[in-house]
Amino acid sequence: MKSPKVQRWIDLLAALLTRRFPVTLDDLTREVPAYGKGQAKEALRRMFERDKDELRAFGVRIETVEMPEDDAVGYRLLARDFYLPYLALMEEGRPSKPRKLGTYGYGALPTVTFEPDELAAVADAGARVRELGDPLLAEHAESALRKLAVDLPLDAARPGDARIAPPPPVADPRVFEVLGSALEHRKRVQFEYHAMGDDATGRREVEPYGLFFLNQHWYLAARAEGEAIVKNYRLSRISGPEENASRPGTRDYEIPAGFRLQEHARSRQAWELGDGDAVDAVVEIRRADGAALAAARLGDPVPDQPDRRRFLVRRRDAFARWLLSFAGDVVPLAPADLVAEYAELVRRTLALYRQPAS
Repeated sequence: MKSPKVQRWIDLLAALLTRRFPVTLDDLTREVPAYGKGQAKEALRRMFERDKDELRAFGVRIETVEMPEDDAVGYRLLARDFYLPYLALMEEGRPSKPRKLGTYGYGALPTVTFEPDELAAVADAGARVRELGDPLLAEHAESALRKLAVDLPLDAARPGDARIAPPPPVADPRVFEVLGSALEHRKRVQFEYHAMGDDATGRREVEPYGLFFLNQHWYLAARAEGEAIVKNYRLSRISGPEENASRPGTRDYEIPAGFRLQEHARSRQAWELGDGDAVDAVVEIRRADGAALAAARLGDPVPDQPDRRRFLVRRRDAFARWLLSFAGDVVPLAPADLVAEYAELVRRTLALYRQPAS
C-alpha cells in the first residue's frame, strides 16, 4: 500500500507531465486529490512547497515560471527533463530503431545512440560498481542496468572471454547500514577493529565524520572522544558495529565546521590510512631527479637540510615498502623502528632475489 506522500507525489507528477505549459497551484489543487481535501490555503501552500522541494532533491526538475496573467506563478515539468531518452545501438554503421511510444509528450524525448565499445564500457562499469562493496550503490547500479537493458542488448555487450578483476575484501552490508545511520543521526558507534599496523583486534568507540572510497577500499573517517586527530578505519576490517542507543533523538557530537571530508580523503597515501597514532618519519633523498624527486615533493622540508624530508606515518609497513621501491635513492633516518623495519625488508628482498632460479 502506497504512503499518502508517495501517492500525492505521483498525482502531482501526473498533473504536471500531462501539460505543456505552466500550471498554477490553484489548477493543481483540482487535479491532485490530496490538495483539495478542504485544507486551509496556507497549509496547502506549505504542503505543496515541501512536495516540490523534496521532488527536486530527487532530481525532478520542476520549474517555477512567472506567468503574465495576474502576476501569477506557474509550475512546469517537461517530459524531456523527466524521462530517459530513447536508446539505440550502432549496428553495422547504422543506429538501431528505438521502440518509441506514441503517447502524448513522448515526442519531445531525444535519442542517444551507443557505439558497441561504449555499451561494453557501460556493462563493465556496472559490473565493477556492483563489486565495490557498498550494497546501496550495488542496488542502484543493478537497477540502472535493468532499465538500460529494456532497449539495449547489455548481455551481448561484453565479449565472452572478458573477465572482471576480483574485488578486494568488502565490508559486511550491516557495517554500511550501521555507520550510515550513525552518520545521519550523529551518534557514536562501537565496533571490533582488526588494525592494519599491529595485526591486533580491539574495541573502538568513535564519532563518525564520513565514509570515503580510496585505493579500492572503503574507509570511515572518525574521531575518538577526547582526541583531536581524525583517523581512518577500513570498513572491511570492522565487525560487530553498534550505534549508541542512549538518548534517542539527540546528537552525541557535532562535526567541526572546518572539517571537509573531500579534503581529508584527497590524495591519501597508503601509509596515512592506518588507525594508529602518526609518527614523525625523516628520510634522506639521495637523488635530485626522477622518482626520488617526486617522492621529495610529498614530504615536508627539514630546516637547513635540503636532502631530507619529513612525513607523518601511521603505517610503518606500508611506508617501508614504498621506500623500498626507490632502490636506495630514498632511505629512512628516523624513527629507529622504521629504520629497522626497512632494513629487514631490504634483507628479505635481497635474499629472495639471490635464490637460484627453479
